[in-house]
Amino acid sequence: MAPAKGLRPVSAAFEAEALASLDSLYRAALRLTRVPADAEDLVQETYLKAFRAAASFEPGTNLRAWLFTILHNTARNRARDRARDMVAVDSDVVDQATDFAPATGQPETPETLLLRDTLAPELQAAIDGLPEAFRQAVWLRDVEEFSYAEIAEMLQIPIGTVMSRISRGRRALYEALNRRTAATPVPSRQSA
Repeated sequence: MAPAKGLRPVSAAFEAEALASLDSLYRAALRLTRVPADAEDLVQETYLKAFRAAASFEPGTNLRAWLFTILHNTARNRARDRARDMVAVDSDVVDQATDFAPATGQPETPETLLLRDTLAPELQAAIDGLPEAFRQAVWLRDVEEFSYAEIAEMLQIPIGTVMSRISRGRRALYEALNRRTAATPVPSRQSA
């Protein structure tokens, strides 16, 4: 079967290495969008752009960082486009959607269940409470384990800004977790 218009065949090695990053790209997309369906769309668009531009990828360089750069640029472009779009609301559609909404408000996908169960609830809440810029930098460094230089390239900011955001984000996480710990009473031991 011939490839679709606009898509060229890519090497099996490129395809395998690119698809190996699927889970980590989804986690990053979920951090950026906070909505599972939007995260799935963002990852799909990222792969579409990556496979279309596969010929421009330089073998021997970091494919995973290249994919994350595409993901972040796509998310930034989407946010900018969304800000420009006017919102039109059809009340009938809204009423129909609320009739079929799950009781929890958000659908439970395998990915959301995994992410929820992977991080302790206190840590998850503290990470979610970080400002967007800090959350992105801390997540990419401490969870996805990218270098400062790779993060700077992905987010298109100076490396010093990356280091500052990670430092300030980690400090904010530490303080948030300490506040939660201090607010939680510790059961006392009673000797018999």
